[in-house]
Amino acid sequence: PNKLGGVIALVMSIAILFLMPILHVNQSQGFQFYPLNQILFWYMVITIILLTWIGARPVETPYILTGQILTVLYFSYYILNPLISKLWDNLLNN
Repeated sequence: PNKLGGVIALVMSIAILFLMPILHVNQSQGFQFYPLNQILFWYMVITIILLTWIGARPVETPYILTGQILTVLYFSYYILNPLISKLWDNLLNN
């Protein structure tokens, strides 16, 4: 419902994609060695599909809260993904 908040979220959602190659610090190259990140990837796919669906809904009470929750889940992926990768690397190296 807030236009400025929507613009900031849109800019951040694109800017975070540019930061992903810089934040990639995995010791292995593929996600086949990170089973928790595979689950997290599908969580992200579902979140993007739901955000796309919510974006097509009218701005009404149940859809506003759902969109806000999905937005938090979207941005939490970019926080959790490197942390889980680092945790998995530490488990494999010890």
